[in-house]
Amino acid sequence: MSISEALVDVDREAFPYKMKDLCERTGLERQVIHFYIQQGLLPEGRKTGRNMAYYGDQHVERLKLIRKLQHERFLPLKAIKALLEERDDAFSPQQQRMLSDVKSHLSRAARTPEGRAVVEATIATVALDEALALHGLERIDFDELSDVGMIAVIDSPSGARISRDDLWMLELFGQLRSAGFTRALGFTAADFTMIDEAVTTLFRKETVLLARRLAHLPPQEIAAMVERSLPILSAALLRAHETKVRNFFAAM
Repeated sequence: MSISEALVDVDREAFPYKMKDLCERTGLERQVIHFYIQQGLLPEGRKTGRNMAYYGDQHVERLKLIRKLQHERFLPLKAIKALLEERDDAFSPQQQRMLSDVKSHLSRAARTPEGRAVVEATIATVALDEALALHGLERIDFDELSDVGMIAVIDSPSGARISRDDLWMLELFGQLRSAGFTRALGFTAADFTMIDEAVTTLFRKETVLLARRLAHLPPQEIAAMVERSLPILSAALLRAHETKVRNFFAAM
């Protein structure tokens, strides 16, 4: 097929942008966008030749989301890719739009005690060395968490920093260290992945259930239900884990 014939097959209303347009609309360099495509974070465009492709609004939105997750949530690319793949596999475009509408209502309703939007609080950072020293951890502990994509380092002129949202991870792992789960006994920060895997499985089932059963409700009503259910489900998870441990040893 010639390039001119291939051009006919591209819906230019659905895919109106060339690479330079994508760069202008997202503020990203061509090399960065190609890297995201190579890493599987961004779908390829509709090719019309070896060096020519067209892109749609979905590419623009995906790129903006990647950058937002990087710079507002400080997620490593490995974690971003896993989130995007999970979302794309689990939900139809209609369900994704519904969940996006729910998110907009959550972001307006969820406030910190000081009245600031949650997203404003999440961009605060702390010095990595100070956080590690505070919780009795070594740099290798952080590096292991980073290697498995659970936490990200933020480079700044003042040195390495992390998001305040990730402090709980270091705090709790430091408490496990103090409880005797030391590196000398073979326990590493990478062991935390079993918690992440368990919660990821639970969360996947929760969101699929929500998308299937609540799609007919107004987004603001779904958002309110989600906020009311969060502390209940978190308490249920804690109690269920404690019960499993007690029952296990009771049966020994």
